[in-house]
Amino acid sequence: MTSGEAEVSRRRLTSGPGTLLVWLYGVMVVGAVSRSAVQISTEFDRAPLAYSLSAVAGVVYGFITYSLVRGGETARKAALVCCAVELLGVLTVGTWTLVEPSAFPDATVWSDFGMGYLFIPVLLPLSAIYWLRKGAPTEDAA
Repeated sequence: MTSGEAEVSRRRLTSGPGTLLVWLYGVMVVGAVSRSAVQISTEFDRAPLAYSLSAVAGVVYGFITYSLVRGGETARKAALVCCAVELLGVLTVGTWTLVEPSAFPDATVWSDFGMGYLFIPVLLPLSAIYWLRKGAPTEDAA
C-alpha cells in the first residue's frame, strides 16, 4: 500500500457520516466518563455495578473514538470489534435492567437500552458497524 492509499484509507473513516460518528462518540465519552467519575467518587456504595458499567462504557466509547480518528485498516477492524462489544453490552445491560431492575438501583449509560441518552447507546453501534463494514476494502481492491 502506498502512502497515498494509506492516507485515503485513514480519511475514509472520518469522512461523511464518519465525521458524525466521531462527534457522537466524543459526546458519549464526555457524558459517560464524567457521569461515572462523579458517581464513583461521591456515591459508589449506592450502585457500584451501575457506576462501574458506565465507566466501562466511557472507556469503550473513548477507544472507538480514537480508532475512528486514527483511521487505517487496523483501526477500522479494532473499532468494528469494539462496536460489536458495545452493542452486546447495551443489549445485555438493557435487557438485564428490564428483567431485574433491582440489580440497578441507579441507571447506567446502557440501562433500558440507553433510554436516558435518547437511545443513542443502542443506535450508535448499529450505525458505526454499518459505516465501518461499508468502508471495508473489498477483496478485488487487494
